[in-house]
Amino acid sequence: MASKINPFAFLQQVRTETSKVTWPSRRETLISTAMVLAMVIFASLFFFASDQVIGWVLSLVLNLGK
Repeated sequence: MASKINPFAFLQQVRTETSKVTWPSRRETLISTAMVLAMVIFASLFFFASDQVIGWVLSLVLNLGK
């Protein structure tokens, strides 16, 4: 059975642990956000192009029988 803890003591422990976290600077956050957005744009363009090529190849293959 789990030991019961006082909610106030729990919140105090959470606050103590939160103060130990090394938070990123504003510059690090902006750079990370920009990199994520750039990778999302790159991936979406790649998959869009792949989808178009696969669709074109399939239309060629499926229209050969007609």
